[in-house]
Amino acid sequence: MFVALGLRPLGRDRAALRCRWPHILSALVMAALTSEQPARACDLCAVYTGTEVQQGRTGFRIGVAEQFTRFGTLRDSDKKVANPGERMNSSITQFLLGYNFSETLGLQLNVPIVSRRFTRLGDEGLEKGDETGFGDTTLIGLYSPIRWVDTGIFRLTLMGGLKLPTGRTGRLREELAEAEGEEEVPDFPDVPGRGLPGFGPDAANNGLTPAPIVRQTTIGKHETGAESGIHGHDLALGSGSVDGLVGMRFFANWKRLYATGMVQYFLRTQGRFNYQFANELLWRVGPGMFLALDDTGLGRGYTLGISAQFSGETKGLDKLSGRKLIDTGYTGLYLGPSLNFTWGESLQASLSGQLPVEQNNSALQIVPDYRIQGALTWRF
Repeated sequence: MFVALGLRPLGRDRAALRCRWPHILSALVMAALTSEQPARACDLCAVYTGTEVQQGRTGFRIGVAEQFTRFGTLRDSDKKVANPGERMNSSITQFLLGYNFSETLGLQLNVPIVSRRFTRLGDEGLEKGDETGFGDTTLIGLYSPIRWVDTGIFRLTLMGGLKLPTGRTGRLREELAEAEGEEEVPDFPDVPGRGLPGFGPDAANNGLTPAPIVRQTTIGKHETGAESGIHGHDLALGSGSVDGLVGMRFFANWKRLYATGMVQYFLRTQGRFNYQFANELLWRVGPGMFLALDDTGLGRGYTLGISAQFSGETKGLDKLSGRKLIDTGYTGLYLGPSLNFTWGESLQASLSGQLPVEQNNSALQIVPDYRIQGALTWRF
């Protein structure tokens, strides 16, 4: 801050100037203090407007979220294997409609459109395909029991809801054992941290190394050939089941530093074709810093933050008619940056990218190479 003091040239006024130094220093100290206090207050106001006011604002909100995932790596249990050309691009676009009844209670409906373009091994070599349509709709209740605003902000939101069977399930037919003479899959126990055994005349007996498995890639009888890492359960747009969802999320900040986190747990039930997806745990946490803060005092301030997001997902083995399927277990850890922007009391946007840092799967599966997520929300 620059202050014009109107000083005259030194000379005969030295004595007068020495007498005025205490007043000048006092003015400088007061100027520094008064210029610093509004900056801190405006920073907190901007964060408050962009987070607490938005989250607690009653009324409707609409939004759209996108997650694009590139699958291009084949892993057989705990090791990477050669890929003959299989790949899959998965896009999940979610449209959301929400309503906050009060500052602490809200409801949200998520309607996804899923697109999966893939190339995989079939009976006659590499085959291309596309599965696009509505996925399973989710209805979520939101409750915020803890809201604290002082020198910083902390907000905890609990969530619970139902996933409804609105997505197509036809691809799950590929999981059925319809081929003549196909051997029954034994119910092997889970082996923590490693792959599960295969089956067939050359299957290992120690329960650690999967033996080659020929999976069905078309309905009915198929010829013996190379195994595919892209399965029917990977391509199905829905589960055909009513599933439960519980979880929580939080936001906390101190000055320009902040942290966010989220945990979701899906409780699966049996759906179409007697197929039951395994329960699944998703989580995300990360520290961040606001790069820019502004509050005009008219509800039109903005925040721009960047954070490091560490996330994970883990699921067990799916079941078909009560029997475990050995090529469905997966655990992945991801890391990447995230940009977050809010404007006033209405607009919220985010963009993030993540790379896998650790992956562990059972049997042969195609796993993610990277994923990109983005979201845009408007509150009325």
